[in-house]
Amino acid sequence: MGNGALNRPAVFLDRDGVINEAVVRAGKPYPPATVADVRIVPQAQKALERLRTEGFLLIVVSNQPDVGRGTQSRAEVEAINQLLRAELPLDEIVICPHDDADGCACRKPKPGMILDAARKHGVDLARSFLIGDRWRDIDAGRRAGLATVFLDYGYDEKRPDPPADLTTSDLQGAVSWILKEGSYAIQ
Repeated sequence: MGNGALNRPAVFLDRDGVINEAVVRAGKPYPPATVADVRIVPQAQKALERLRTEGFLLIVVSNQPDVGRGTQSRAEVEAINQLLRAELPLDEIVICPHDDADGCACRKPKPGMILDAARKHGVDLARSFLIGDRWRDIDAGRRAGLATVFLDYGYDEKRPDPPADLTTSDLQGAVSWILKEGSYAIQ
């Protein structure tokens, strides 16, 4: 059944590029390699507290294929997640350690991480949102039945097609829109 009230709204967040800064090389985003490399987005604490105050669960869903590729350890990813949980009001961080070739159900753009977390926490997907900075995030959110917000940082890569429900350039803009759109859902 999950913990907490049933049918609660949630905001699902990508990790790298949404709550912590992505490391951008040659126009492409990458996760921080170590805890020392983590830079929490300056507006993340305040933005997430606003969502929490309004009754949203906050669940991170993040592809971490470097684990499966052997270029980053699971322990380092968990250390980064532990830091983020200590600094930000998050209910859970779920990761997919697989690469595309593994064919798993959890790697975005598939919605497996979102659907599993929603069942665990009693989330009402129709009243929930996803914030991401890559096309895979938006596709996964759409497949799970969420309203989607694309943080457009101008990466040199594919864009969401069709576009997200909202495209903005910062987390505060995303949260303001969610609170306006989701106000009917929190009662």
